[in-house]
Amino acid sequence: MKQNLAYRNLKAKPVRTAILVVLTALLSLTVCGGTLLVSSLRTGLSSLEARLGADIMVVPYEAKTKSNLESVVLQGNPGYFYMDMSRYEKIASREGVGQISAQFFLASTSSGCCSIPVQIIGFDPETDFTITPWIRRSYGGALEPGDIVVGNDLNAFVGDTLTFYGVDCRVAAKLDKTGTYYDAAVFTSVETIQQLIASSLDKGMNDFAGIDPERVVSAVLINTADGYSIEEVLNDINIHVKKVKAVQTKEMIAGISDSLRGTSDLIGVLIAAVWVLGLVILLLAFTMSVNERRREFAVLRVIGASQGKLAAVVMQEAMLTGLCGAGIGTGLALIGVAAFRSALEAQLGLPFLLPGAGRICLIAVLSILAVLIAGTAAAAVSAYRISRIDTALILRGDNG
Repeated sequence: MKQNLAYRNLKAKPVRTAILVVLTALLSLTVCGGTLLVSSLRTGLSSLEARLGADIMVVPYEAKTKSNLESVVLQGNPGYFYMDMSRYEKIASREGVGQISAQFFLASTSSGCCSIPVQIIGFDPETDFTITPWIRRSYGGALEPGDIVVGNDLNAFVGDTLTFYGVDCRVAAKLDKTGTYYDAAVFTSVETIQQLIASSLDKGMNDFAGIDPERVVSAVLINTADGYSIEEVLNDINIHVKKVKAVQTKEMIAGISDSLRGTSDLIGVLIAAVWVLGLVILLLAFTMSVNERRREFAVLRVIGASQGKLAAVVMQEAMLTGLCGAGIGTGLALIGVAAFRSALEAQLGLPFLLPGAGRICLIAVLSILAVLIAGTAAAAVSAYRISRIDTALILRGDNG
């Protein structure tokens, strides 16, 4: 009976019901959307950390001046810088160096020589410990000369042929989404990248400043050996290997972490502001509703309805409107974030990767529960006011 009465009351007052649904939908949209944004940013940052996957990165010293290291390595803006292989060999001989592998950067263009403008990253499958584990999730075979692996955002698929500096390359695999610039990059083996570098030199589209293009590397990734600290190895390389700059990968993403923290704080403040405002408005809405319906409640009391039953009707109305509004708001938040994630990533300028389905479902459920609790709490205040109604005075028309 109570459920039917609550439902009939909501149906009889469509404007009041719609207002309550919209308010709860706004609360749910804000909570779910904001939480999903923050979670996606954190997931993107974790993905970037995993993709870097090394304690130390060593680059030519000029990379900190002539080229912006963060621009190429972290933001994926096409670029390149090189140093002679002899420096790689010197670095490998330093005490405390554990895992070590070289990477090769090449910026393609779209001016006739290349299918698409991207950052091309070459790596040595025999020594690599950062890119290879990730590629193996999508491709279990070995990369043959001329094979490339493309990021998830590129409009290329397995079996396609892309041309870079006049060299035809076959797409061997397409990688999983990472939410980082790697989604728009191309990866290939050291043999293929050296062929592309040589071809770019032949076409006069690259400058090696006297370095032999067959003996160049762009960056060296290092994991320290057991018993050595990152700071020890980093300082040793910077002191004893000339014309290179060793940087700690965690320091490279410190700026991104700071930006993420600032963005998360801002989103948190907005959520809190909307939440407080929504609670106040819900409380006012339920209070006004009870005041309007005092005579209705008084009549129900006269015909036998207890104060507890009337309070239960109000609470159930809040549950019904809350569930409807929370479902709508949560659905809009999920659809909006998923549909506009590329635009959000570009606008925020930070790694952005939606969390797994399980975490998304958890965020949605918790958002709905939070809104239901808020709506029920606001209704509980109104239910308390019902218990203080003086039936006789109301029916006599005395509002005092």
